[in-house]
Amino acid sequence: MDLTREQVLTHRLHAHGLVERASALTDVAVLDLGVQNSPPGSLPVALSARLREPLGPDEDPTDGGAFTLVWSHRGAPHLHRTADLPALAAACWPRDDADAAARLGWQKARAAASGGAARSAFRTAADAVRSVLTAPMTKSELSTAATAAVPAELSPYCAACEVHHIGEQLLRVTGLAAGVRLRGARPLVLEPIPDWPGPPADDAAGTAALQRSYLRFFAPSTEVEIASFLGTSRAAAAPDRPDDLVAVRVEGRAAAAPPEVVDAVRAAEPVPVVRLLPPSDPWLQSRDREVLVPDAALRRTIWKPIGSPGVVLSGIDVVGTWRTKQRGRTLRVEIAWSGPPVDLGDEPERLAAVRGASGVEVV
Repeated sequence: MDLTREQVLTHRLHAHGLVERASALTDVAVLDLGVQNSPPGSLPVALSARLREPLGPDEDPTDGGAFTLVWSHRGAPHLHRTADLPALAAACWPRDDADAAARLGWQKARAAASGGAARSAFRTAADAVRSVLTAPMTKSELSTAATAAVPAELSPYCAACEVHHIGEQLLRVTGLAAGVRLRGARPLVLEPIPDWPGPPADDAAGTAALQRSYLRFFAPSTEVEIASFLGTSRAAAAPDRPDDLVAVRVEGRAAAAPPEVVDAVRAAEPVPVVRLLPPSDPWLQSRDREVLVPDAALRRTIWKPIGSPGVVLSGIDVVGTWRTKQRGRTLRVEIAWSGPPVDLGDEPERLAAVRGASGVEVV
């Protein structure tokens, strides 16, 4: 079955809540998968793009406990529904050593230095973090305490810090299993999740539900794309791949999707929306970046190792990028167009409201 780029991305606009804005945080659909907060401060912008009323600078995105900010997918900070955390922790738990090594980014030499037991490193680190995090700590304090509680092979020498400490990625990818939640930004404070049951059992539930959730928002997708989002290898994700997927082609590119999503993709109607989306917005989390942004030069501008800009989304197309500067009480929004300019509507004013600015200047 052939699907067009326009059909696929039009469906995603609706699935991501970028057409009909939600009246409350609990109704923001993408929170079923999680919304990333990288760099710090992008989270309320992403949520506000999907809300009828933007969040104010002092509003609590955890909604009084209904949501929790944790390290989850790929060890990155994400806001999730609190009720989903135990199942999410199980889905983020590796099925074997190869899966664990992939999630940690360990090459063969690094795995060998740890005795080759990458999965046991998850268990050791999660138990250590859970034992030392008994009160709020800064990330530095938690790293120091966890380093003292794990074997030396899990605390390699860090040239940047000039000390031995627990691996950064190991700390992050085991944080949720250990019951760590995040609060604040400068400094980042880590604290125990109340009533956390502890790390998952070794026969954890796997990623089947998580893969289906990804496909709900990013179908059609390939096995490699799903594994990339999960932060693991294609081989590790393959056993949990849904077995009812329909093979499709998008502009000649092979992919697959659940049958109900294929029907929704074919029925989606184009909508002329304009949104200012932050770096790491859910819209930008799909791994089929060539479909999302066909222009290679623009892709290099959007997805940088550090310092990525926000994007101007007009319909299904990224038509520019944006950055901001705060000047007193005025927010300066600097737009770099990649095509003909579009009317931004009240998007700059909504962004200013999130940032707590009383005025906005668009350049």
